[in-house]
Amino acid sequence: MKFRHFGDPKSPAIVLLHGGGLSWWAWQPVADALRAEYHVVLPVIDGHGEDGDATFLSIEDSAAKLIAYIDAELGGEVLLLGGLSLGAQIAVEVLSTRPQMARHALIESALAYPVPGIGGLAKLSYGLAYGLVRQRWFSRAQAKSLFLPESMFEQYYADSQKMSKQTLLNISASNGNYALKEELLQHSRAKALVVAGARELEIVRRSARRLHEVLPLSELYLAPKMGHGELLLAHPHEYIRRLRGLLAK
Repeated sequence: MKFRHFGDPKSPAIVLLHGGGLSWWAWQPVADALRAEYHVVLPVIDGHGEDGDATFLSIEDSAAKLIAYIDAELGGEVLLLGGLSLGAQIAVEVLSTRPQMARHALIESALAYPVPGIGGLAKLSYGLAYGLVRQRWFSRAQAKSLFLPESMFEQYYADSQKMSKQTLLNISASNGNYALKEELLQHSRAKALVVAGARELEIVRRSARRLHEVLPLSELYLAPKMGHGELLLAHPHEYIRRLRGLLAK
């Protein structure tokens, strides 16, 4: 896991985790807006982008690495921990393992229930899809489904070439098998905003509702007419407004 930094390291720290297939650059508009006031830390999850030589192992492994980094470099606590999709699952795992590590949390499009059939058939599907990842037309279609702005496409396409097949398979398995550690998560004292798009799959919306129920100091926002990860990627100004509102609480 590698880390990008924006702003003054002496300012309160905000850590934001990208989704699967993306990298730190997905947070660029947010980092640019917040860097004057905060120390914005953007991890690059194993197997992604400039850390493509590493192999992603699991959500739990990534959370353990992030916890170790926060302990060693950020004094063991951050002002806000946020994440999108896979990154949101890692953030939830951190809050489960270390309930006092973040004073605020912003969780968008996190899957909190295991997905039926994520076994052999899903692995076969992802294995077959891996060959398509290197095709520009396929990446273009994927970027559109992810609501990526055109300005981010070239970086997305370049980074997609660096991801190994094993990383892709491991992401599929860990993402689809992840389940909340509810008894641990209930001890979190983070003031949290849980976000899902109103047009997301029902299992993601159900996950958001469950996270809201489990996190004792949370609010739920179902973004109208939005899909998976759309609030951050297609509407960063609205995302920033809501993040600032969360920090003001």
